[in-house]
Amino acid sequence: MVEILGALILLSVVAAIVAVLTPNILHSVISLGAVGFLLAIIFIFLSAPDIAIVQIGVEVISLVILVRATIGRQAQSSETPGHLVTKVAGVALVGVIAVFGIRMFSEFPKFGIAVMDRFVDAPSATYLRDGLADTGAPNIVTAVLLDFRAYDTLGEAVVLFCAVLGALTVLRRKARVETEKSEDEPI
Repeated sequence: MVEILGALILLSVVAAIVAVLTPNILHSVISLGAVGFLLAIIFIFLSAPDIAIVQIGVEVISLVILVRATIGRQAQSSETPGHLVTKVAGVALVGVIAVFGIRMFSEFPKFGIAVMDRFVDAPSATYLRDGLADTGAPNIVTAVLLDFRAYDTLGEAVVLFCAVLGALTVLRRKARVETEKSEDEPI
């Protein structure tokens, strides 16, 4: 388990470095998307599926917006010369994500069975039973979000912050490159 998490973290760091250093903005956006989806897989392994769902939602929306903005700003040819290593790395990354996705889906419980029925000591039963007494909050949703699961809520906020920060980093870098190119052109 630790080895898998280490490999996923290493892959996400490599994809982040590629996102910042690659000269092609579309490749940057795709690498940034790889970072996000790898982080979602990491959150699943860390038993935080709610953060993983938020991460995937943010990633899909930000990727659609960034790819659309990228394609709108520069002409992309469909026949970009690619190196064999890049293609193999892309196929390997998709394969790793597919294997982890299939494994996670195979371990899901049957649809329609409540968690409270599967586990005697399910957190949801504890929240409903002891929520008011332990937190003093009459609203159980507030008690769960801000008392019982405060670290998860903080993690979701960090996911949103990192998504915005990553998008701004990629777009700012691209704007800086375009500004330098326009300053170099004769008037």
